[in-house]
Amino acid sequence: MIRIDLDVMLARRKMSVTELSQKVGITMANLSILKNGKAKAVRFSTLDEICKALACQPGDILVYEEGEQQDGE
Repeated sequence: MIRIDLDVMLARRKMSVTELSQKVGITMANLSILKNGKAKAVRFSTLDEICKALACQPGDILVYEEGEQQDGE
């Protein structure tokens, strides 16, 4: 399972979800879906913008964990 550690990077950068939403051009609702691990997919363009805004690498926010998928997948 892939986990998105957006909270960790936001805390490291001292950036709010609202500020990231504005910088990336993504709605708060969609950002919350990503942040809460409910997203089924992430566009590379969105991931690119998040990494630019947070000055990080995709591996800084995407973490692979062995185990069962969420929501019975």
